[in-house]
Amino acid sequence: MNKPRAIKDYAKLSDDMQEQIKLFYPNGFSDHLIRFTDKDGKNVSALPYETEDKYYLIRMTNLQAQKIIKDDTDYDDDGNLKDDIKDDYEDKYTDLDTMRVGSGRKSDEDEDYD
Repeated sequence: MNKPRAIKDYAKLSDDMQEQIKLFYPNGFSDHLIRFTDKDGKNVSALPYETEDKYYLIRMTNLQAQKIIKDDTDYDDDGNLKDDIKDDYEDKYTDLDTMRVGSGRKSDEDEDYD
């Protein structure tokens, strides 16, 4: 089964989804970025994130990925998710079988790609 796919900007994600992405990538984002060509033929870099219902590409450049982590107080000076924050997020999202969010319904903010 093919999952619906969406491209989103990190800043437009819900707090819950940002927290789950941080938990999935506790050592930062920049080493996990992928490059692809969007529907307009532009080269784009993004952070892949898969939920039970959807496959997301979180649009960001390498510099943006580094800045997000540097400016986020959930991460330490070395760019790693702080242990107490990680524990809180693990407790908060322990009921999730996988790193899934949302209801699977497409929101107005989702941008399809194929």
